[in-house]
Amino acid sequence: MRLRALLDTDALGLKLLGGEDELDRTVRGVMTTDLRDPSRYLSGGELVLTGLAWRRDADDSDPFVRILVQAGVAALAAGEAELGDIPDDLVLACARHRLPLFAVHESVAFATVTEHVVRQVSGERAGDLAAVVDRHRRMMTSGPAGGGPDVVLDLLGSDLDLRAWVLSPTGRLIAGSKVAGAPLPAEVYAKLAAEHLTAARTGRRGPHRTALGSTSYSLFPIRSSGRSPQAQRDVRETLLSDWLLAVAADASDWPEERLDLLQGVTQLIAVERDRRDAARTVRRRLAQEVLELVQTGAAPAEIAARLRVAAPVLLPGLGAAPHWQVVVARVEWEEGDIEAGPVAQSLLEEILVDPLATGPEPSDRIAVAHTGDEAIALVPLPAVSAEHDGSEAGIHADALLESVRVPLAAGLDGDGRVTLGVSAAVHSAEGLRGALEEARHARRVAAARPGRVCAAGHQELASHVLLLPFVPDDVRRAFTARLLDPLRDYDRRHRAELIPTLEAFLDCDGSWTRCATRLHLHVNTLRYRVGRIEQLTSRDLSRLEDKLDFFLALRMS
Repeated sequence: MRLRALLDTDALGLKLLGGEDELDRTVRGVMTTDLRDPSRYLSGGELVLTGLAWRRDADDSDPFVRILVQAGVAALAAGEAELGDIPDDLVLACARHRLPLFAVHESVAFATVTEHVVRQVSGERAGDLAAVVDRHRRMMTSGPAGGGPDVVLDLLGSDLDLRAWVLSPTGRLIAGSKVAGAPLPAEVYAKLAAEHLTAARTGRRGPHRTALGSTSYSLFPIRSSGRSPQAQRDVRETLLSDWLLAVAADASDWPEERLDLLQGVTQLIAVERDRRDAARTVRRRLAQEVLELVQTGAAPAEIAARLRVAAPVLLPGLGAAPHWQVVVARVEWEEGDIEAGPVAQSLLEEILVDPLATGPEPSDRIAVAHTGDEAIALVPLPAVSAEHDGSEAGIHADALLESVRVPLAAGLDGDGRVTLGVSAAVHSAEGLRGALEEARHARRVAAARPGRVCAAGHQELASHVLLLPFVPDDVRRAFTARLLDPLRDYDRRHRAELIPTLEAFLDCDGSWTRCATRLHLHVNTLRYRVGRIEQLTSRDLSRLEDKLDFFLALRMS
C-alpha cells in the first residue's frame, strides 16, 4: 500500500507533519518500537510506530531518525498520548532526512493502525502472489519449469508469512518453505497426515483444521490436476495416494480471496505430482513386463535379459547387476466396489521410499506393477559381495510399516486393511519366481494376523514347521530356493562343491572326521566349506533346527 492511503482512512486519526512529497512510498509492513536503536528489527519499507519513550531530550531525535532512514523505513508515526504535541526537534529531524512523519491521535491505539496496515498489505501481497502462482502454473503446465513445489512454498513464506509443507499420505516430507525453519519432527508430519486422512474419510471439503500442541494447522488436499473432487466414485480410490498441503495457520476465518489463492497453490503442486506419476510410468512398465514373464514361466535367460534392461533405469551408473527383492501388497475394503490393484500400487510406491528421504521423487529405485487386487514391487539392491547372499541387505518387513502405521490406520478408518509380504534378496532370474511366491505367502501370513496394517518377511517362512504335506508346492519351492540358491550360485562361480559337501555333512550326522574321510578332504578344508555355507545362508550347522531345514530342502529339491 501507499503512504497516501493512510491519510484517506479517517478511522486511523493520522495527521501529516512532514514529507508531503514522499507520500507515494510503498509500505510493506508495520513495526512498533520505543528502542533507541531498532535497526536490527527492521528490513525496509515499514511504517514505524513509536510512543517516544526513547526520547530524553532534543538531541535524541536526529540519531533516531537517521537510524530509521538508513534502515529504509517508509515513514514514522509518533503517538501524541505521551507528550501531547509532537516535539519540534523530531519534526525538523524528519524534514532534514526526508522521512515522512505522521502524528497519531491519542484516542487511536497503535493496534488499530497495525491491524489496518497488515490487512491492506496482506491483501495486496495476496493479489501479487496470486498472479505469480498463475504465471507459475502456466509455465509448469507448458513444460518442466518453475522449480517445483519448493518455489511456491517459498512465495507463501516470503509474501504472506505462511509456513507450509507438502506431505505424502504417509506423512513423508515432499517439500517445505525455507521460512518454515528447521523441519518439524517426523512424528508431527505423521500426525498431520493422519488428521488429514481422518477428515478426508468424512467427505468434508478442505481445508481441515487441526491443532498439535499450541500450533494450529490447516490441511488442504492436493488432487490430481486432471481430476475434480466429483470425478471419483469413492474417496478411498485416491485417499492413500493424494498429497496434502499443511499450513501453520487457522484458515477458518480467512477471506475467500486467500482461500482461493491456497487452492490455486494446491492445483499448481498437483501439476508436479502428475509429472512424478508420469515419470513412474517407465518403471511401472518394466515391473509389469518382468512380472508377466515370471508368472507365465518364461525361460530364466529371457527374464535375466529383462532384468538387465531394468537395472540401468532403476540404478543408474551401477556397474554390476543388482540383487532383487519382491514386495507384495494388498489393500482390502470391507464394502464398496473399489479397484484395489491401483490403490495398492500407489501406496506401495510410497511405503517403499525411505521415510527420511525428502522431495517429490526419491523413489527412482522402485518399480511396482499390479495384477488383480495386489501390487508387486521389484526392488533392486546394489550388488553385494559375491561372498554374501544379500540376506542382510535391503528391506525388512518388521521395519517397513513402522513410520507409516499411524497415518495409514487413520486412512483405513476401521473398514480397510493393508497387508504386505517381503521376500529374501535373490541374485538371479532363476530365483525371482521363488521370491515372488515367497513374498505372496509372507503376505498371507501377515493377513492372518490381527490389525489394520500388517507385514511379514521371508524370515518367518524359512522354518521346517511350514514344510508339512498340506503346504502348497510354490511355498516349498520358495523354501528350498531360500536355503539352496546361494550355495548353487556360489558353486557355479567358484566350483566349490558346497551342495555335495552339505549333503555329505548331514549324511554323516555332522561328524567332521567321517565327513572329511568320505569326501577325501582335510578336516580344515571341510571346516572352511561348512563355514562358507553358514556365511552364505546365515544358518548355523551346529544347531539341530538348521540341520533339519537343510535336510528337508535337499530332499524336496
